[in-house]
Amino acid sequence: MKLLIFGARGQLGSALERASRKKGWAPAAVDLPQVDIADPENIRATMKASSPDLVVNAAAYTAVDRAEDEPEAAFSANRDGPRNLARACARSGIVLIHVSTDYVFDGTAGRPYKEDDPVSPLGVYGKSKAAGEDAVRSELPAHFIVRTSWLYAARGHNFVRTMIRIGKTEKVVRVVADQFGCPTSAQDLAAALLLLAEQAVTLGSKAPWGTYHFCNRGATSWHGFAETIFAKARGRIPLRVEQVAPISTAEYPAAAPRPAYSSLSCDRIRRRFGVAPRPWQDALSEVLEEIIAEETAGRGIVR
Repeated sequence: MKLLIFGARGQLGSALERASRKKGWAPAAVDLPQVDIADPENIRATMKASSPDLVVNAAAYTAVDRAEDEPEAAFSANRDGPRNLARACARSGIVLIHVSTDYVFDGTAGRPYKEDDPVSPLGVYGKSKAAGEDAVRSELPAHFIVRTSWLYAARGHNFVRTMIRIGKTEKVVRVVADQFGCPTSAQDLAAALLLLAEQAVTLGSKAPWGTYHFCNRGATSWHGFAETIFAKARGRIPLRVEQVAPISTAEYPAAAPRPAYSSLSCDRIRRRFGVAPRPWQDALSEVLEEIIAEETAGRGIVR
């Protein structure tokens, strides 16, 4: 399969490229500054050059707090970019898989969110991602929108790497304990997206297009996530941290509001495609093994 991946330098895009090559596919992987999805001509030229069977959009503006001060940049990448991709795919008769976020919800449901629950984003980032979803739906019937949450990988900017970096120097690490969600390995999400890609090609027009959720199984708080990271890494990575202190959202200065509970239900993707996410603790262990292996080899990817 000829896969075209936008956002290839990010943690998900990198995982998609690696996983697709392992399958023997021939991915074309592009990112800024080579390709800007906010530029329709740029997209058309890229698609003409690569002639893909399917497009995956892993590109996004993800600076949640900075988006409050840069709404135009957030909407350009997260709304206009997906619209441009959807239009280009519609012209070429190509399927688009677009990745979205749990931050399209306000966190007040008190239960795992389902795909058809009404969205009500709290901040600019979530609003721009919700607008991107609407843009894809309006431009291209043959699409999969996949919402995910709390994404991390062995490389890139993410919570796991940040905790390990801080834990090497600080005895007490203060982490928010009243926001709950589902940590998700970029590697696991990539595998799920590639399965959808295979089904899109196999089923063609009979594919059950629409919106899906994928995250690793189980919800926790950022505090619980941090405690588990340190517990699994202790003794294998030199850590100074002795205490993970729980704090409230009000005690953590952030420009953008976050949903208090944004766990996602993955029942739909399980029923329709047989995708059964594994527990987040198991996925975390695998990513930590990769980080530890790099540290042991002396390359020190966590600094």
